[in-house]
Amino acid sequence: MQKNKSSIIAALKYAIPYIRLFKNKIFVIKASGSLFLDEKLIDKLIEQLSILQQLGIKIILIHGGGPQSSEMAASLGIKSKFIDGRRVTDSKMIDVTTMVLNGKINTKILAIARKYNMKATGMSGIDSGLISASRREVTQDKNNKLIDYGFVGDIDSINPELIFKQLDDGFIPIISPLACDDSGIILNINADTVAASIAAEISAEKLIFISSAPGILEDSRDNSSLISYLDIEKLERLILQKQITDGMLPKSSAIKFAIEKGVGRVHVISYNTSDSLLIEMFTNDGTGTLVVSDIEMLSSLEQLGDQL
Repeated sequence: MQKNKSSIIAALKYAIPYIRLFKNKIFVIKASGSLFLDEKLIDKLIEQLSILQQLGIKIILIHGGGPQSSEMAASLGIKSKFIDGRRVTDSKMIDVTTMVLNGKINTKILAIARKYNMKATGMSGIDSGLISASRREVTQDKNNKLIDYGFVGDIDSINPELIFKQLDDGFIPIISPLACDDSGIILNINADTVAASIAAEISAEKLIFISSAPGILEDSRDNSSLISYLDIEKLERLILQKQITDGMLPKSSAIKFAIEKGVGRVHVISYNTSDSLLIEMFTNDGTGTLVVSDIEMLSSLEQLGDQL
């Protein structure tokens, strides 16, 4: 019993510098839609968010909903289509996406938040003009074939006023990646892009991506090839080597955008690792991949695994 007590005290002492460092800082967290297929995983995520909130860290959560949208679309006889990891959204699919993101996933998160007495508010990029977007223009691929993503938006600007108001009032904004253009047309936006744009606009301390992947891999076929830390130069090299593919492509673009806009630390972690968010934030070794602008900027401790 005494040994357990000593371990608890040692862990608390170990975490204190991190707690002091991160208090009143803003973390933008993006959780992939696949996490929300499992109620136990949702519960674990919300539990970790509530702990971070109680430690004085300001949290913004952006959620995806791709698998659920595909599942509902299939049940309605609507075929899902993707180009380079991005969903093509026609007039039927935007209705499905709206129902899933706002009506199902966002509401489910808020319900579980009550279990942990976590103050949270649900919203999308449409609320109070949080995200201004334009419909993506038709483009051509390398074979000159026309590519039309449909009701997919590109972000023009972020108005963080609503987010800051919620954070100042002690709430965690739970944001779905929908926006609309100036004519009121609803647009689907990649959730990784939304998270990166918000993190950049509000000068977040950290941007954290949570998905099924353990992090960024040296070899996309080998989960044991996890890279503990890397910079933008190596990230771009992995893309050229085609080690980063499919859904990780838009995520990598979002990582690059956030870092180039001043977000100092971007983390990629897995929801399949128990308490991965807390471990990543409050231990030296972490659980996933830390991405920075330049490896040379990391201290020797960070290069040994310190994820500050």
